Amino acid sequence: MGVDLDKIRSIAERVVSSEGLFLVDVELKGGRSNPLLRIYIDKAGGVSHADCQLVSEQIGAILDVEDPFPTRYTLEVSSPGLDRELTRPREFEHFAGRRARLVLREPIGAQRVFEGRLAGYEDGRVKIDLGAAGLKELELANISKAKLVVERSFE
Repeated sequence: MGVDLDKIRSIAERVVSSEGLFLVDVELKGGRSNPLLRIYIDKAGGVSHADCQLVSEQIGAILDVEDPFPTRYTLEVSSPGLDRELTRPREFEHFAGRRARLVLREPIGAQRVFEGRLAGYEDGRVKIDLGAAGLKELELANISKAKLVVERSFE
């Protein structure tokens, strides 16, 4: 019997939201002998080491009781990173206002790559503000790759 990732995601969602954080993703990597459970969290202003430690302790305690793994496992909690790939509709909503680069499967006109500020997600379409070129809505199904763009500020 395999590990129920949906159940783990549900546990993570409860813990993370109770701490005022956002659950970005839950992944299970590696083989049966020592799997790696990686949980990505975020919040406005960024995630601290203390946030990761708190979530790790709480989820770890619940998983110790629920015991979803037949063998030992490693739990890792971290931020999604500055240049995170985006795949789920709720990620496009959560990261609204951040710069992103979207690559399409099928070009619109001659354009396959769009870079601008995410402006949300609605009805299967990702909204992106292209600045002077205005707001564009792109079908999520037509996006082959979406990634946050690292912004540097020099003060």
